[in-house]
Amino acid sequence: QVHLVESGGGMVQAGGTLRLSCLASGLKFDDYGMAWFRQTPGNERQGIACISWDGLLTDYVDSVKGRFTISRDNAKNTVSLLMDNVQPEDTAMYYCATSSIEARGGCASPDYWGQGTQVTVSS
Repeated sequence: QVHLVESGGGMVQAGGTLRLSCLASGLKFDDYGMAWFRQTPGNERQGIACISWDGLLTDYVDSVKGRFTISRDNAKNTVSLLMDNVQPEDTAMYYCATSSIEARGGCASPDYWGQGTQVTVSS
């Protein structure tokens, strides 16, 4: 059974830094691209950062480009999201997911999801 468990969410002031982590189990981790999605109330989940199985390719949505960095450690079955210069509009539930980078850019629809971790940015 596949499990994706996020950690690292919480409250942070605007301009601050937060690091999310996701530990994967029950799957051959380096067979999968990985991604971070986020969702605010009333809206669909949006893929904001995705990374290839080997970590060599990444893709970001414009709103986080230059501020967020996705990385992975295949030896530890983890994927992380370093969030710099966070802003109130980054407030959302953040989800780890298995997802490849689409040929046209963006993160593909996931096969597996984590349970999510809340990030709240105060101004």
